[in-house]
Amino acid sequence: MNWIILIIAGLFEVGFTSCLGKAKHTTGTEMYLWYGGFGVCLTVSMLLLMKATQALPLGTAYAVWTGIGAVGTVLVGIFIFKEPTDFWRVFFIFTLIASIIGLKVVSTH
Repeated sequence: MNWIILIIAGLFEVGFTSCLGKAKHTTGTEMYLWYGGFGVCLTVSMLLLMKATQALPLGTAYAVWTGIGAVGTVLVGIFIFKEPTDFWRVFFIFTLIASIIGLKVVSTH
């Protein structure tokens, strides 16, 4: 269950970084709504991370959380914000995913 909580926390990390990206491309009320979404996602992500680290090793949990956030944010950047993609960018995304899976496999919890 703690791994599921950690994955959800990582997805909320993707949410708060995506909200920042959307906010910078908007103005007025819409911008403030995206910043509000940032605040909500940030809070939920941190609370879930805090809950997951009560049972999982801190270093592993943090690395997995940031890894999910990094991979997810890069993918959102590519598919939503039309950021460039090339061989090396995709290669390193896959190595990051492999590292996240590796940490889960070798974790004692």
